[in-house]
Amino acid sequence: MNMNEIIIKKRNGGKLTEEEIRWFVSEYTAGNIPDYQASALLMAIYFSKMDEEETFALTDAMRTSGDVVDLSAIKGIKVDKHSTGGVGDKVTLVVGPLAAACGVPIAKMSGRGLGFTGGTVDKLESIPGFKTTLEPEEFYKQVEDIGIAIIGQSGHIAPADKKLYALRDVTGTIENLSLISSSIMSKKLAAGSDAIILDVKCGKGAFMENQEKAEELAARMCKIGNAAGKRTVAVITDMNQPLGRAVGNSLEVFEAYDTLKGQGPADITEISLHIAGIMIYLGGKADTPEEGAAKAKEAMETGTALAKFRELVVAQGGSLEMFDYHDASGSVPVADYQEELIADRDGYIASIDAQMIGLCSQRTGAGRKVKEDDIDPFAGVLLFKKVGDEVKKGDRLAMFYSSEEKKLKDTVLEAGGKENGAEGEAFVISAKKPEIPALIKTTIGL
Repeated sequence: MNMNEIIIKKRNGGKLTEEEIRWFVSEYTAGNIPDYQASALLMAIYFSKMDEEETFALTDAMRTSGDVVDLSAIKGIKVDKHSTGGVGDKVTLVVGPLAAACGVPIAKMSGRGLGFTGGTVDKLESIPGFKTTLEPEEFYKQVEDIGIAIIGQSGHIAPADKKLYALRDVTGTIENLSLISSSIMSKKLAAGSDAIILDVKCGKGAFMENQEKAEELAARMCKIGNAAGKRTVAVITDMNQPLGRAVGNSLEVFEAYDTLKGQGPADITEISLHIAGIMIYLGGKADTPEEGAAKAKEAMETGTALAKFRELVVAQGGSLEMFDYHDASGSVPVADYQEELIADRDGYIASIDAQMIGLCSQRTGAGRKVKEDDIDPFAGVLLFKKVGDEVKKGDRLAMFYSSEEKKLKDTVLEAGGKENGAEGEAFVISAKKPEIPALIKTTIGL
């Protein structure tokens, strides 16, 4: 085949064949096609788009470009969960133990974060001793023994996606629904679970700012998953303000822990029970998602979900000492320096700029600008107010934590809209109490 002809064909609006797509993915992954030609094809796809058949072919070619995990030896219906990412999103740490406590096998591979905070793997690694790398036999055995294991995603899962995503990131071709959906679903399908639930965020703190676009992306991913023989459901959720009150790594782990105790923020609790309910339904342990949610709530109230989380930590080498200390004292470990953001007037919280809070958490050391950056597990942001809350002048809006004092002061100035070049405030206070947007917008695929 001729790469130049494939580029021209797609540039002119033509439909690529499955053979052409598979050849391109295979040859580019092998290093036989230069970046400049791959970039040209990505740009042609960006403008000319792909239809459903092309998108599925691209997804499957990337899925089979590396290891495809076989979980068939694990009894039961394995259910995977993926989020498109948001600020303060620690839902995986809650729904995994909830579903596992209700008998659904959770064999999850998660990624690291590049952006606002660490990914699920980074969060778990803030627990002393927690191992996010297991040999395949250990991974399977742990799921069989305790019903749940969460490890880092292997570099051999969908290597074509990793290479193409890096190229998309620097060529302005990220925002194409076919490329986004094939990127996400190639990894989810390669991970081997029998069913998949997708948490697709929309709002200012999400990749998809528009709900309509989020629904379109979700529908595409559900079609890909179902066409591949995996029951796939998507939930569209709001990300116009941070989820929960903690944005960071260990801060989010403790918030997830408190949520499993039934003491978490209302929004985290609501979305976790909704998603866990669907997971329990997809896993065949409930006749309806509503029954699944009721079972998840019971697991939270009786302590069985919390016990499952603690069992997970111990099984993967983690220490429970910090959780026991937290249970006894209510305290959590934080970075050396802390700085408050204070309300300068009375009123109600009209909005919280999730994107700004996310960027501020990154600057405290809780996230990465580039993949080589180290993460400070104890850095981040703790919110004291949420949208709709009443506030008085002098009230604390948020606390910022960092191991670098100068970086911390600059970050808080920016969050308050007082730093040169800052675009407004992270917290907007108004005289009138605002309407609070629905957290769960819609569900697709049930």
